[in-house]
Formats: sequence, C-alpha cells, structure tokens
Amino acid sequence: MDRSCQEGPVSHVESGPGRSAVVPGSTRLTLLVHGSTRATAEAAFPADDALEDRARTLASAVLLPRADHLVRGPERACGETCDATGAADVVVDDDLRGWDAGRWSGRTLDELAAEDPSGLQAWLTDPAAAPHGGESLTALLERVERWLADRPAGHTLAVCGPAVPRAAVVVAMGAPATAFWRVDAAPLTVTDLRGGPSRWTVRATGRAPA
Repeated sequence: MDRSCQEGPVSHVESGPGRSAVVPGSTRLTLLVHGSTRATAEAAFPADDALEDRARTLASAVLLPRADHLVRGPERACGETCDATGAADVVVDDDLRGWDAGRWSGRTLDELAAEDPSGLQAWLTDPAAAPHGGESLTALLERVERWLADRPAGHTLAVCGPAVPRAAVVVAMGAPATAFWRVDAAPLTVTDLRGGPSRWTVRATGRAPA
C-alpha cells in the first residue's frame, strides 16, 4: 500500500559549488520519490498508476541536482516524474521497481481488511510473509541491499517509488526489517545516503528538495 503522504511545497535544488560535490572514490545517492498517484490519494497498493495532474505541476518545479548517474524505476509514475522535471538520458533500472503487491495491486487497506484480514495481518507483522503472491518485505529489503552494494562511485540520482528509499534507510542503518514501517517517504521528497556498501550514512530522509 502506498502510505506516503501528499506533497508539500517543493523547493529548487541548486547545483552550485559544494552542493553536488563528491569526494573522489566515495558514493552519494539521492533517491527522489515520484509524484503522487491515485494510489497515494486512496491509500492503495500501487498498480502502475499515472501521476495526478497536481503532481505533474509540482514535479515541473523541481530542479534536479547535478549527478554522474541518473536512473529510475520502471513504473509509469517514475517516467512521468522524470519528464516533468526535464530529466534526460535517464536509464531504467528494474531493480528500482516498487514493492510487488501481487494480486493486491490497486486494492485499498480497508478492502483487504474486510476481504482478507488474516493475510493483511500476516503482511503487517511477518517480514517473510507474502500473502498477496508478490514480494515479501524481506525480499524487498534484500533486493534494495543488493542494489545499494552495486552503486558506482560518484553521485547517483534515482527516481523511484516510496518503498525503495524506505528500504534503503533500513538497510543503511542495519535496522530490523520491522523498522520499515517507521520510515516515511512522501511524494517528491528525497533521501540522501553517503558512503558506500557496508558504510552508508543517512544524511537526510523524507525531506523536500532544498
């Protein structure tokens, strides 16, 4: 389910001196959550939805920072967010795909609470559970951990769904899987990680670009 809150005011991200500089051999990772969709508004599991009209307007005000590598998730909302920001030459990375909710895609929490309460309870409490037939929380965290371990040196800017930066924070901090539920990543906010595999530092998370 897309539990992210709605976008707030969006600031410009300038790329002046010191803003995007990366120490040679080190890695900086900026994760930008795509704009809001129907799933965001309805608190539903994403179903490859398009951006809402308001989200396109807000995304068009975002000035992306200078980066050495520009990638995005395969979802429609990621591509439309990149288009709205004017990003060019963006590489689609399937490992940045959103959390696979299987047959729950497009469904709301209220619907599932009524139709599959035991499955929903298992999903919320057991990181290894995948009652929807999709990806478990454990599998999501493992995928994001592999993706983080494969980051090249320099600055990578990634446009993705909210589950990826939430998982990245959990992995970076070495926190238990259940900590995922305590991390938020709202539309058009950024998560900033520095360092590299096995030595990530969470610089910021869930903030508006600034």
